[in-house]
Amino acid sequence: MTDKAGKNGLTYADAGVDIDAGNALVERIKPAAKRTARPGVMSGLGGFGALFDLKGAGYSDPILVAATDGVGTKLRIAIDTGNVDTIGIDLVAMCVNDLVCQGAEPLFFLDYFATGKLEVAQATRIIEGIAEGCAQSGCALIGGETAEMPGMYAKDDFDLAGFAVGAMERGADLPAGVAEGDVLLGLASNGVHSNGYSFVRKVVELSGLGWDADCPFAEGNLGQALLAPTRLYVKQALAAVRAGGVHALAHITGGGLTENLPRVLPEGMGAAIDLSAWQLPPVFRWLAETANMAEPELLKTFNCGIGMIVVVAADQADALKALLEEQGETVSVIGSVTEGAGVSYTGALL
Repeated sequence: MTDKAGKNGLTYADAGVDIDAGNALVERIKPAAKRTARPGVMSGLGGFGALFDLKGAGYSDPILVAATDGVGTKLRIAIDTGNVDTIGIDLVAMCVNDLVCQGAEPLFFLDYFATGKLEVAQATRIIEGIAEGCAQSGCALIGGETAEMPGMYAKDDFDLAGFAVGAMERGADLPAGVAEGDVLLGLASNGVHSNGYSFVRKVVELSGLGWDADCPFAEGNLGQALLAPTRLYVKQALAAVRAGGVHALAHITGGGLTENLPRVLPEGMGAAIDLSAWQLPPVFRWLAETANMAEPELLKTFNCGIGMIVVVAADQADALKALLEEQGETVSVIGSVTEGAGVSYTGALL
């Protein structure tokens, strides 16, 4: 035994990993996870795996759908400002908003939280945000992994990833039946959501502003405004799907309107979008003007104010627009499906 190891020998805590802190975190987050319980959940946190009963969730012939994602460099702003309470909502949204585009109802969620030094209070705030995202989208937080990895992450840094599983009855998958003349309903975003933040941080650097500076495009400070959490479209979109007439859904993430809408259109079909059909939110105008950004670049980088596009049968567009508005959405009729691949634009955002 060397003196370096100490009289009582080297412990895992000496190497920078605190097992007791991990156990304390599990106890702290159990109430948050419990409030996301839904039909089908069979076990709580703490086991080696999590059980879910599809029949208990009401499915007779289910198809499973899975999605995984992270939050990207938006995390850097959360870390630098200490404002970590809503970053978990972003994590959930990036997964479940994708699931619903397949026609699936999100059922359960698991998170992966990795850090250099586990701070129980901070981690609790982050995971409570994840639970809030799950509660808002009707899926259960049934497990996860907390990894304390000194030497891999700086002391105050952390990373987040998430994994969601959803289900649908066989034959109910989307997209389906997309046709020329289908109407595009755009559901409003509430800001940048969770894509393009490497660019956003570069623009902030160019502007010379700090995170605590007065926001030039909204109330409060700049950091708070840029951390507005990604909107969850799950319950509203599923209500529209169940009403009938929805042929496709496109979550507008990295790649913007230009890249994401074609992903749900049949080969040989495209879309015509009227950019004057909605107002560009101030955050995007500020980003574009500060970076001297051309409109085509803006459209393929950010959501530009439209977080989800619902592709609907023309004869049901009015009814579905009204239904989505009843669900609390701000809905704009932004265009239609056309023959010929690609997205064409008329009007102007800037």
